[in-house]
Amino acid sequence: MTVPHAWPGIIDAHHHVWQLSVRDQDWITGPELASLRRDFTLADLAPEARAAGVSATVLVQTITVPEETPEFLALAASSDLIAGVVGWTDLTAPDVADTLAWLRTGFGGEYLVGIRHQVQGEPDPRWLVRPEVLRGLTAVAEAGLVYDLVVKPHQLRAAAESAARLPDLTCVLDHAGKPPIASGDLDPWAEEIRWFAALPNTVCKLSGLVTEADWGTWTVEDLRPYTDTVLDAFGPDRVMFGSDWPVCRLAASYGQVVGTAQKLTAWLTPAERHEVFTATAARTYGLTATGWPGPLQEAPCA
Repeated sequence: MTVPHAWPGIIDAHHHVWQLSVRDQDWITGPELASLRRDFTLADLAPEARAAGVSATVLVQTITVPEETPEFLALAASSDLIAGVVGWTDLTAPDVADTLAWLRTGFGGEYLVGIRHQVQGEPDPRWLVRPEVLRGLTAVAEAGLVYDLVVKPHQLRAAAESAARLPDLTCVLDHAGKPPIASGDLDPWAEEIRWFAALPNTVCKLSGLVTEADWGTWTVEDLRPYTDTVLDAFGPDRVMFGSDWPVCRLAASYGQVVGTAQKLTAWLTPAERHEVFTATAARTYGLTATGWPGPLQEAPCA
């Protein structure tokens, strides 16, 4: 096993930012999400991330509009914290390959490391294996980009089928496939996770778990059966940490999320923890220690 040696701290592989004056976040509805209905900027995140030992982040799309991704790429180009952007484009569009090429060659295009779509909101549980979607995902793979999957447990089987049909595409499962932590149920989520993890081109994020638990009463031990399942199924070298800030604030502060992930992985070896908190994200997204996406320099793991 090899690990990147140049990163000085944690890579937060999943967070968001938004400014409501620039673009509404139409998914923020109802009283339970009211605390999220305000601006969350990089200036808000940076001090919390630095205080938690984070040296770099991956900024992930929030809504399905084409304008957001170029804005995020420009933000990354002006930031010393964002090392990569997972953006959005319409996978079903006939010109998806041209759009990806345009994004890669535009301002900040070197920061584009992946694409994501809110599959969790698609009414068709097999949306990911539709012919037009598979064609779009093929274009993502051919562009050298990763595909982030935000799905619910009942969509995991289609996610596995899609990944199996596209062995050249690295598929990153966001939020561990949204396990039913609040109810305490493991199956069928755990069974589907193992199917997905059995494919060599799949990776999983330990992210978004506190908001799948009871927001007011969750404990570290409530999360442990789910993180242990993920680590057993994927192995630490295919698991990466993500904060899911600011959504995590519904249930925990940034520091609490980082601290919780550290407690849940304390039983791993130092080299394995380095995979989860740094190396897997750097390797999967092709991040370098300068914050510029590109070839990753690696050294033998001690």
